[in-house]
Amino acid sequence: MVSLVLVASCAGSPLQQSLEADPQLQDRLVSDDAEAEAESESAPSDGDNDQDVADIPQPGDADFIGPVPYAQANDTTPTTPVRSRNGNTLLRDVPEDLRPYVQDWMALGLAGENSNGAIADLAFQPNQPITRAEYAQWLFAANNRFYADQPAKRIRPGASSSTPAFQDVPTSHPQYRAIQGLTEAGIIPSALTGNATAVNFRPDDSLTRETLVLWKVPLDTRSPLPAATPDAVQTTWGFQDAEEIEPLALRAVLADRQTGDFANILRTFGFTTLFQPQKAVTQAEAAAALWRFGSQTEGVSARDLQQRDQEQAAE
Repeated sequence: MVSLVLVASCAGSPLQQSLEADPQLQDRLVSDDAEAEAESESAPSDGDNDQDVADIPQPGDADFIGPVPYAQANDTTPTTPVRSRNGNTLLRDVPEDLRPYVQDWMALGLAGENSNGAIADLAFQPNQPITRAEYAQWLFAANNRFYADQPAKRIRPGASSSTPAFQDVPTSHPQYRAIQGLTEAGIIPSALTGNATAVNFRPDDSLTRETLVLWKVPLDTRSPLPAATPDAVQTTWGFQDAEEIEPLALRAVLADRQTGDFANILRTFGFTTLFQPQKAVTQAEAAAALWRFGSQTEGVSARDLQQRDQEQAAE
C-alpha cells in the first residue's frame, strides 16, 4: 500500500514516467500488492511464500481481480510491421536531378505492382540496382497505365497457357505475365524475334544502361529501330565508348536521340560523353526513364497523369 501511495503522489512526475516505462518495475508493483492483500487476510505459511509466480491469476483469468498493469492496459504497439522509411525519407536519398521524376513516379504507385495488378510489399530503394525482372514489370505496368485510354498502345500480359519464351521464367515466376507479354510484343529480344541464343532471361541480373534503352525506346517511337553504327552513335551522341555498345542496343541508342530533349539517356543519365553500356541502373534512374513515354512532339508523362487524375476527381 505504501508503494501505491508513493506512485499516486508522484503522478505526472519523472519518477512516474520512469516506472511506467519499465515493465519489470510494473510487474513488481502488481506482485507486491497481491502479496500484501493476501497477508492481511490470513497468515501465510512458509509454503505459501514459495508460491510459483505462474499460480498468480493474470489478466484474462477468471480469478483475476486487478489491477491491470499500465503497460498492458495502454499497449498501442501495432500488430503488423510499419515501414520505417516514408516517401520523404526516400526522396532525400535520391540524387537531386532525379528527384522530381522519382516523386512523380512514386505518386503513381507503379513500383509496387506485381504482374497481377496487386500491390506487392516491395521496398523502393532508389540507389540500389534494379533487376531485369523488376524493370520489365515496371515497364509493362507504366506503359499500360500511361495508355490506359488507348487500347492500341497497351501491352497484353502473357497467358499462363503460352509456352514460356525463356527457360528461367516459368509461368510461376512473379513477373512472368509482364516479361512474357513484352517478349511476345517484340519489345524484349528473344527466339521469337530471331535471337536464337536468347533462351535465358536472367531475371535476377542487374539491368544495364544499354538494356534499359533497348526495351524502352520502341515504346517511345512505336516504329522499327533504325540501322546504326558506332560511328553514327559517336557523331550523334559524342560517346567515346560507342564501340562497346551491343549492336542491337546501338540502334535503340541512336533512335533515342531522335526524341530530342525528351531522350531517355538525357533525362536519366544527364550529359555524358561516356555511355558505359554495361553499368548497372539504379531504381531511381529506372523511374526517371519511365517518367515519360512518347516522341519528341507527342507524349505523356507521369506529371500529365497526375493532372488528369486530379481533373477527373474534381468532376
